[in-house]
Amino acid sequence: MSASDPNPAAADTNASAGVAGDALAPLARRAAAGDVGAFEALYRAEHRRLYAAIWRLVGGVDARAEELTQDAFVRAWKALPEFRFEAPVGAWLHRLAVNTALMDLRARREAEDLETDDALLELQAAPRQTQEHRLDLQAAILKLPPRARAVLLLHDIEGLTHEEIGAALSIAAGSCKAHLHRARQQLRRALGEHA
Repeated sequence: MSASDPNPAAADTNASAGVAGDALAPLARRAAAGDVGAFEALYRAEHRRLYAAIWRLVGGVDARAEELTQDAFVRAWKALPEFRFEAPVGAWLHRLAVNTALMDLRARREAEDLETDDALLELQAAPRQTQEHRLDLQAAILKLPPRARAVLLLHDIEGLTHEEIGAALSIAAGSCKAHLHRARQQLRRALGEHA
């Protein structure tokens, strides 16, 4: 693919009206038409935000978060020509990044025992008298088991419903609620214990 310099006004007339005030829309429209430079600018504008969301979901593993961020942008490049601009571009990219991380979590989870998260929650929730330094919220969240961390972040940070999270993680909404409750209890213990 070679970088092209299409007329942005022409691209705007070909696309639907879109969301008013979406600063990323002109770049996305040009990228959808094959403008590599516009896609690179879109990448630079959104990389940090998407990386941060993925990083939290994968437990603070830098290399994995970077790999999944790259995967999300590859998926975005492929999907942009079909994007209808009915939502803000940033929100669409964020959802695509979260879905990329969730697919990775789901693939990894399939190889694990379904009860592992519960056992880890019980073990990690036990008091730790020997720990001398204070835990902050982010560090405590990163120590949650992957499924519990994903449920907590998707519900409390991303604002998804239990039904949406359950569908994304292939678990029942009731299980999602139970994971969220236990994750919050564990965070309270970890933060209260060291406050």
